Amino acid sequence: MDVDRLLPTPEAADLIALTREIADRELAPRVDAHEAAESYPEGLFATLGKAGLLGLAYPEEYGGGGQPYEVYLQVLEELAARWAAVAVATSVHTLACHPLYAFGTDAQKERWLPSMLEGRLVGGYSLSEPQAGSDAAALSCKAERQEDGSGYRVSGTKAWITHGGRAGFYALFARTAPGSHGVSCFLAPGEAEGLSFGAPERKMGLQAVPTTSAYWDGALIEEDRLIGAEGQGLQIAFSALDNGRLGIAACATGLAQAALNAAVDYANERTTFGRRIVDHQGLGFLLADMAAAVDAARATYLDAARRRDLGRPFSRQASAAKLIATDTAMKVTTDAVQVLGGYGYTRDFPVERYMREAKIMQIFEGTNQIQRLVISRGLARPEK
Repeated sequence: MDVDRLLPTPEAADLIALTREIADRELAPRVDAHEAAESYPEGLFATLGKAGLLGLAYPEEYGGGGQPYEVYLQVLEELAARWAAVAVATSVHTLACHPLYAFGTDAQKERWLPSMLEGRLVGGYSLSEPQAGSDAAALSCKAERQEDGSGYRVSGTKAWITHGGRAGFYALFARTAPGSHGVSCFLAPGEAEGLSFGAPERKMGLQAVPTTSAYWDGALIEEDRLIGAEGQGLQIAFSALDNGRLGIAACATGLAQAALNAAVDYANERTTFGRRIVDHQGLGFLLADMAAAVDAARATYLDAARRRDLGRPFSRQASAAKLIATDTAMKVTTDAVQVLGGYGYTRDFPVERYMREAKIMQIFEGTNQIQRLVISRGLARPEK
C-alpha cells in the first residue's frame, strides 16, 4: 500500500516514484537475508549514491539533489518502509555531511563535498562516547594541535557509530580545550593510521549496518580538516542534530507505515468466526488508531521540514517530530504483532523485526527524554 503523497512539484513526484522502484528492486528482496545473517549489503550504498539518493538535501552545485527537506524526508520514509537499517544509515550520512556544508570553507566544500554527496564517500557521525551520550559537553576524546603545524593528534574512544569501520569519512567531535567551548569538529578520513574499530555491537535490530566504537591512538588529522573554528564543535553538532532528528522521524514513520501495511493485509486475508478479522469492530478500531497515528507522525515531521525549508526556527518542532514519530513507531509495530497474533511473534512475518527496529529509534539522535527537555526549554524561551 503506497502512501498517497502531496508533493510540491512534478519533479518531486518523479523522485518518489524512482525511490519506490529502487527500494522495491534493491532493498525489499534483500532485507530479510541480510538482517538475519547480520551481513553488510555490499554495493548497496553505491547504488543509492549513483541514483542521487544520498545527497538530496544539498545543492546541485556540489553534486546534491537540490531538494527541499520535505521531499528528502519523504524519500527517506520510502526507504525505511522497505529496510530500516539502510534508511537510518542514509539519514546518518546526510547528518554527517551537514558540518562541512554548513560550516566549512568554500575550499573545503569544493574539495570533499561532491564525493560525499554523490556517495563515493559514505559518512558516519562520531559524537557520542562511552561516558558521554546525551551529555555531549562531557566529551573527553582529545585533539591536540601539533606545534609543527601538521594538524591534530587525536586520542580517545568514540561510541555508537553507525557505519563504523565502513564509512569513508566521519564527522568527528573532539576536545581541543577545556570546558563547554572547547569541543571542535573535524572531517576525519575513514582510514587513518592510529584509528581502529571495535567489533560491531550485538544489537536488537538494524543488524545489517554495523554500529561500532572507534579507538583513536594518536592519529593525525590534517589542519585543513578542522571544520569551523576551534571551540565551535558543540554548536555544529547541535545544528546537525536538529536535521538528524527529522531524518529519524521520517525513518520511524516509514517503519510504522510498513507495520500498518502488514497488519492491514493480514486482517483482510485472515478469517475467524466466518468473517475477515478486519470486519470485527475491536480489531478494525485498532487498525484505525494505527493509521491515524502514522498519518499524525507524518504530518508532524513535514511541518518541521517545511519550517526548515522556509528558513524559520524548527528545533522545537524537530524534537517534537522525533518524539512523536518514534513513539508512534514503537506503538504501531507492537500493535501489528498483536494483529497477527502468534504468527506476529515468529520470524515468518516481518512485524517482529519491525518491533525490534522501532525501539532504538526512541533512543538515538537524542533519547525521547532529551527531546522533551528540548521542547520544554523551547517553551521557556519562545521563538520570535
